[in-house]
Amino acid sequence: MTSICFVRHGETDWNALGKIQGQTDIPLNNNGRSQADECGRYLQDFEWDVMITSPLQRAKETATIINKYLDLSLTEMNDFRERGFGDVEGMTFQERLEAFPDGIYPNQESFEELTERLVEGLQEIHQIHKGRKVLLVAHGAVINAILTNFSDGKIGSGKTRLVNGCINHIEWIEEVWQIKSYNQTGHLSAFNEKGKI
Repeated sequence: MTSICFVRHGETDWNALGKIQGQTDIPLNNNGRSQADECGRYLQDFEWDVMITSPLQRAKETATIINKYLDLSLTEMNDFRERGFGDVEGMTFQERLEAFPDGIYPNQESFEELTERLVEGLQEIHQIHKGRKVLLVAHGAVINAILTNFSDGKIGSGKTRLVNGCINHIEWIEEVWQIKSYNQTGHLSAFNEKGKI
C-alpha cells in the first residue's frame, strides 16, 4: 500500500504577515525552522522510504531540517510547487479584498489546473514508489487541493485552515487515494503548550 504523508512547510515572514506567497520564493523564518525541527523529531519515530519536496525554498528548507533526523533520499518534484496566485502574490487579505473585491485574481493558476498537476504528481509517485511510505513537504494550497479532491469537497480549500508544520496522510486503498488524517498539529509546541492555532 502506497502511503504519502504531506507536511506543510514551516512559517515564513509572509505567513506571519498574512501575505499570500504562491510561487514567490520566500525563505523560512526562525519560527518556521523551529516548526520544521519539531516535525523532524516527531517523524523520526516512524518508518519512511523516501522524501519528496516542492522546489520552493521554504519547502526545501523544511525538508532539509526534517531530514537531519531521517537521512532519506530527497527528491524535488515541480508538480508540488505552490499554486500560482498571479497578481496578488505579496498582498495581505485586506489588500486583496480592496484590489480585487470580486475575488478574481489576474494571472492566477486555476483550481482545475492546480488539481490536474497534483493528481499527475500523485500518479507518478504511486508508479515509482508503489507500496512505499513517502514523506512529501509541500504548501497550504497544494495540500488543501488534494484534501478537496479526495474528500469530494467535504474538507480542504475554503474549509480547512492548514497550520504551518501540520501533517496530513493519504493512502492508496482499493485503487483510490483515501484521506487518513489531516491538519495534525500535536507535535508542534505552540499547540502542546498554548493549545492554540
